Amino acid sequence: MKRLFRFLIPPKQWRLPVIILLGAMSGLSLYALIESKAVSYLSDDPKTCANCHVMTPQYTTWQNSSHREWASCNDCHVPQDNVFKKYLFKAKDGMYHASVFTTRGEPEVIRMKEAGVEVVQNNCIRCHQDQVTDARLSASVTNHFESRTTRKCWECHQEVPHGSVHSLSSVKYYGKVPKEHQETVPEWLNKYLNKSDNKNDK
Repeated sequence: MKRLFRFLIPPKQWRLPVIILLGAMSGLSLYALIESKAVSYLSDDPKTCANCHVMTPQYTTWQNSSHREWASCNDCHVPQDNVFKKYLFKAKDGMYHASVFTTRGEPEVIRMKEAGVEVVQNNCIRCHQDQVTDARLSASVTNHFESRTTRKCWECHQEVPHGSVHSLSSVKYYGKVPKEHQETVPEWLNKYLNKSDNKNDK
């Protein structure tokens, strides 16, 4: 144990640079966590989905749908089998979304990946099982459940719950999303951009 401890401690001449580097990395990590509202992603609050502005159409259309009364974003888009599967999926999906958003690689029209499609289909069936299958027929008709759940629910119910509007430019942003989620540009960057615009005007 002592040998490992000795190995991890840098030589005397490197201690100050290592402390400065570790401090800078810790500070930047803390700033990134606060700026991205990382803690909010542990909750089931639908407002969290509006943290990044590309999800505004999805948030706004859900907010104006009948599903708002019964289901949050996570009720449909995250597995509900068990808590471990739920948070593993959220972590994996969240890292993917964060990396795409950070690198500005998001598409104009957002579509679900295969894993997301499977989760949403399972959750549709979980909530609407009584409408999807008939208990009387399941006893007498072969493969009744499989026959009724093979097709994706949204092949027929295309506008549930997000309506027919799916692109970022189709939904007005301001006024439809709570104020704390409207500001997507950090204040320091906004000042810099305004300063640059003023210089260009002169």
